[in-house]
Amino acid sequence: MLRFEPWKIILVLGVTLLGLIYAVPNLLSRETADSLPEWLPHRQVNLGLDLQGGSHLLLEVNLQAVITEYVESLIDDVRAALRAENVGYTGIGRRESAVILKLRDPAVFEQARKLIEEISDEIEVAIDAEGNTVVALSDDAIGRRQQSVVNQSIEIVRRRIDETGTREPSIQRQGENRILVQLPGVDDPERIKRILGKTAKMNFRMVDETTPIEDALRGRIPPGSELLYEIDPRINNGEPIPVVVRKRIGVSGDSLTDAQPTFQDGQPVVSLRFDSVGARKFAELTTDNVGRRFAIVLDSEVISAPVVREPIPGGSAIISGNFTVQSANDLALLLRAGALPAPLNVIEERTVGPSLGADSIRAGTSASVIAMLLVAGYMLLLYGLFGVVADIALVVNVIMIISAMSVLGATLTLPGIAGIALTIGNAVDANVLIYERIREEVRIGRSPFSALDIGFQQAMRAIIDSNVTSLIAAALLYQFGSGSIRGFAVTLVIGLLTSMFTSVMLSRLIIVIWIKRVRPKQLPV
Repeated sequence: MLRFEPWKIILVLGVTLLGLIYAVPNLLSRETADSLPEWLPHRQVNLGLDLQGGSHLLLEVNLQAVITEYVESLIDDVRAALRAENVGYTGIGRRESAVILKLRDPAVFEQARKLIEEISDEIEVAIDAEGNTVVALSDDAIGRRQQSVVNQSIEIVRRRIDETGTREPSIQRQGENRILVQLPGVDDPERIKRILGKTAKMNFRMVDETTPIEDALRGRIPPGSELLYEIDPRINNGEPIPVVVRKRIGVSGDSLTDAQPTFQDGQPVVSLRFDSVGARKFAELTTDNVGRRFAIVLDSEVISAPVVREPIPGGSAIISGNFTVQSANDLALLLRAGALPAPLNVIEERTVGPSLGADSIRAGTSASVIAMLLVAGYMLLLYGLFGVVADIALVVNVIMIISAMSVLGATLTLPGIAGIALTIGNAVDANVLIYERIREEVRIGRSPFSALDIGFQQAMRAIIDSNVTSLIAAALLYQFGSGSIRGFAVTLVIGLLTSMFTSVMLSRLIIVIWIKRVRPKQLPV
């Protein structure tokens, strides 16, 4: 254990030096660190929400809205399938999460069931106690659809947050249908809520100009149309303007490839670009409807309903309306990121101010420094010169924790600081085990070299056992915990690994170099 090959010495000193180098950027300001050349270490420890300040949002995915939307579309499919084979029915509609209808002739149920099941292999057809035919998604299909919706929602939320330029956001799934969003440094949480709260389902539909608005307001709307509203503060004193639009979608927002804010005649507008399929559909829509109005609908609200003056080929278009520069930017952002498959509801919101975060940093730093001084003083009093070696290893250990978190891009939270403080205490455990074993060997009369060799060798098993059990606990905390618990687990794992290196390798190297140079007759332990 006291023999160090040259390559081991180089490895230990090299790792220690790299730790020091990668920790240095944390002493610089963020701007100075970012301005360093790419080949130099410039990454810093990311501060979490509780240290930097920012917004904490817990979002809930409205899964029922997805099922309801699917059932609404299923009604049209069922109607078309039955009409194609002249199967008579009455009272088709939606009841909760199923399509319900009454067959005029109950004897044709088997025929109707086969026709309906051909629509999709995810649906089931049955008869209820009242003799109605019920068409519903199977439980497995609902589970798969909900899983897909939540995963897709997380991805869209991530895209939208990234588009805002927020640095180091934390976006995690929580439970079955919730998304935890933590945005360090965000000073306008209301804008983020508006951006995340919009489903951003946009489409282009023709205006139904054959249905009088008065009839629509009285509820007399044709089956293929619906009543929506356009809000423009410049018109009608900002009162919502009713518009009857066709339900049939001419061009879907799914065909968009890009959306950018720009200016037209000095007014903010949004420029759109479609893919090849969308470009063809948009060209056909505008070619076939010159002189008629079409509505640009976003989340069941009409943004504008202009008249088609001429065909618009080329796959690009301009959305004009009552936009400010900020609202044009936000709309372009939403359209670029894509539409959410389901609405998101904010069920929990917290905002941490920068001053509170700064107080947390000061308190956490003070606690860590005090812990380090007390541990260092205790080791110095208890083990003398060997205590100095343990203190050197302790300081290097903290530096290596910081450098490792910088390289890995880990986020430091307030519980993470607690994890570092805990690591400071645990870091000297290995030294205590080694030194106490060396003392025992000295008491029974072994020579300094022999006592050191046996002390390091025999203590190693206990050191490995204690650290492995701590690593298992930390891994379980990370696996089953969330948010701040994971932050604590990350720093604890990093601290355990670095303390193994510093207390076993670095401190042993220092002691070996010392004993070979000084060759003491008695060990100062």
